[in-house]
Amino acid sequence: MGTSSNKKIQIEKIINMKTINFRIVLIATLVCHATVIAYAQEKYSLEDCRRIALESNNKIKASDYEIEASRALHKSVSANGLPKLDGSVIGAHLGSPLGGAFNGMIPDQFVNGSITLSQPIYTGGRIRYGKQTAAKGIEIQQERKNIATADLLADVEKAYWQVVQVTEKIVLAQRFKEMLVVLRNDLKNSFDAGLIYKNDLLRVEVTLNEAELNLTKAHDGLVMAKLNLAQIMGNAGTTDFMLSDSVTGNFMELPSLSDASADSRPEIRMLKRALEAEELQRKMLKAEQLPQLGVSLTGLAVGGQRVNLENGKNHMTSYYGLASLSFPIFEWGRKTNKVKEQTFKIAAQQQRLEDVNELINLEVQNAYLELNQAAKNVRLSVLSLEQADENLKLTNDRFKAGTIVGKDVEEAQVLWEEAYSNLIDAKIEYKINEVLYRKSIGELKG
Repeated sequence: MGTSSNKKIQIEKIINMKTINFRIVLIATLVCHATVIAYAQEKYSLEDCRRIALESNNKIKASDYEIEASRALHKSVSANGLPKLDGSVIGAHLGSPLGGAFNGMIPDQFVNGSITLSQPIYTGGRIRYGKQTAAKGIEIQQERKNIATADLLADVEKAYWQVVQVTEKIVLAQRFKEMLVVLRNDLKNSFDAGLIYKNDLLRVEVTLNEAELNLTKAHDGLVMAKLNLAQIMGNAGTTDFMLSDSVTGNFMELPSLSDASADSRPEIRMLKRALEAEELQRKMLKAEQLPQLGVSLTGLAVGGQRVNLENGKNHMTSYYGLASLSFPIFEWGRKTNKVKEQTFKIAAQQQRLEDVNELINLEVQNAYLELNQAAKNVRLSVLSLEQADENLKLTNDRFKAGTIVGKDVEEAQVLWEEAYSNLIDAKIEYKINEVLYRKSIGELKG
């Protein structure tokens, strides 16, 4: 009986040892797996996010194609002023009575090949203005890309700081939860000793439950913030990355507005280039009212029965030159009214330019004021947090001394958490307003 019992104990020890070893291996495996995941996460700085977004964004890629298209158009228009060489081959078979008519002077069949060299001499400036207009088209597309780049970078930085904001809120929520846990444990000990009523303990436990829920919401918010940033960067659906920045830095007020003028904004430059292109279009319309002069030289070779009118041979080569001068005489004011139409379009474009210029000046002024307001908010939030922190320390000291109850500590902790949260929000607001100010003065570039 004793031997059987000893064997049973030994078997149980072996099983327990195997179970313990299995648990150790399992825990080690999970730890290693978690470590691998942590190391696998990409860590991005703000500059990394900007660079990736510029490389991956579809709007920026489309802008590059538009620029290349404008460059191709400029080359095409520039070629209009160069000599042009054309060739043609014609084969014909003439039936009766044309074929062989005039005693065989018109052949039944023949082949005619020709090469023509033509060169415009004077076009009233249309070719020159066309080249200049095409060059303006390249500049306009470049400014459109600059606008898209500024918009993209602003979105990237706003999304970046929103991820940082939620990350900081998670750290805060965790600290707040830990503070409440410590308070809850102290109150539970006091309740178990019969020193306080249960409602004092329940009140803290309710607040702790809310903190736990807020922590869960913060983690969910981090996922959404990362998804938003990843989508802007061109990596939609990715959340397996970390950011290297935190809410630190200088949060100073600007002493004065930047000296940058509205011309530093790509929107203004684009409208000015468009206005210049409209002016060139008017010059081109005026050029259509001027004479057009061109010359051409054509060489030809003909093969067929007795096609040579001079000696009746079956082949003939020759050439001829042409000079053409054309000029409008009367066209019921069609071209004149086109010039007037273009003049009115230019006037309308000028008004739009002035309107956008005024709006941009207002935007700069508003961005400047909001940035300085955010700086003041940061300064006041720092002061509030310092006061809340000092209040919490004094409250904890009085609680340990037994002069106040747990409710007072809980209120001090909540006040501290709100002050800390407001400071995070104020710093993020400053960072975002700083981005918007830089964009308003045209400093946000790729």
